[in-house]
Amino acid sequence: MIHSVAQIIAIVSGVLAAGSVAYYALCLIGAARFLRQSKAAGGGARPTQSVQPVSILKPLRGTDPEMYESLRSHCLQDFPDYEIIFGVSDPDDPAIPLIERLKLEFPQRGVRWIVCAKKLGANIKVSNLAQMLFEAKHDFIVVNDSDIRVQPDYLSRVTAPLADPQVGLVTCLYRGVHGRTLGSRLESLGISTDFSAGVLAARQLEGRIRFGLGSTLAFRRRDLEAIGGFKAFADYLADDYEIGRRIAERGFDVKLSDAVVETFLPAYTLREFVHHQLRWSRTVRDSRRWGYLGLVVTFGLPWALLALFLSLWLSCGTLAAWLLLVLVTGLRLAVALLVGWSVLRDRQVLPLLPLLPLRDLVAPLVWIASLTGHTVMWRGESFRLKNGKLVRIGP
Repeated sequence: MIHSVAQIIAIVSGVLAAGSVAYYALCLIGAARFLRQSKAAGGGARPTQSVQPVSILKPLRGTDPEMYESLRSHCLQDFPDYEIIFGVSDPDDPAIPLIERLKLEFPQRGVRWIVCAKKLGANIKVSNLAQMLFEAKHDFIVVNDSDIRVQPDYLSRVTAPLADPQVGLVTCLYRGVHGRTLGSRLESLGISTDFSAGVLAARQLEGRIRFGLGSTLAFRRRDLEAIGGFKAFADYLADDYEIGRRIAERGFDVKLSDAVVETFLPAYTLREFVHHQLRWSRTVRDSRRWGYLGLVVTFGLPWALLALFLSLWLSCGTLAAWLLLVLVTGLRLAVALLVGWSVLRDRQVLPLLPLLPLRDLVAPLVWIASLTGHTVMWRGESFRLKNGKLVRIGP
């Protein structure tokens, strides 16, 4: 009986490992397409004469690693006309002194902050955005997370596609700058070799992007209002995903910019890393149910190792299992290098590569755990996820 079960598991793991070969090939094709398009676009800033003035909205809560320099990068844009609006829900938020410092350093940039007193939903960030949008002067809007750092040509590059009326939203890939802890390094490695690769694979498979990423959402005010405005997303955890999805459903294109931004990661402990991964996994599960189940074929290295272990134990198919492991390992490394090093230009990828097996072994365990519950921890509070929406647990 045990022998028969082991044979079945060996076959299933081998099939899934073979499926991962196709998935890694899709990642490589998607990455090559991104690089070709970036090269064709010139990889630089776009002309700004025809671009409308922009309002940058940045909701804040507390401080992040390297926060002042990240915020400061938004004041250094080579762009003719833009404003930056920061929003906090607490008038004593520790980020406010940083904003005041920005105002002194860049008086010409129209930097200002508002207290968003209303609570429009469980997602405080989106609640703040709805109130910040009311204060924005311009019709072209750019939203990104508080820990995002950008290059001086960022605004030119992410708003240029909006000159095409068929484009409804522009979003960006990002690379993670890790802290000194193992958890932070694993998070950074996952962003550059797993998450971003998955985005490129999804674009290649579906022909286009149908979602947004919190690293950047660039859109017209009227297109956001047509899908209900920020208020319509005030209870969603994956608000960026939902905004992109609904804009795409209205027949507009969602473009993946050739600009790549940076996010500075906290010094996660291993426990915090797992909690963050679990929250992200349950968010994706609720947002893309069938796509999330399909992630089972993305865990190539664990499946190939399991197939090899069982083949050695069963004393059959050992050569095929070894060949499969070599193929999967080679493709996995190719994805890590092409996406992490070439697409994202993440120079941390090479020194972090020895951690790739550990990162890949943790991933299926998090995936399995994410299927068994609906609770997530977010900014120190507990919520229950229900169809992608947040329901607060407790007072």
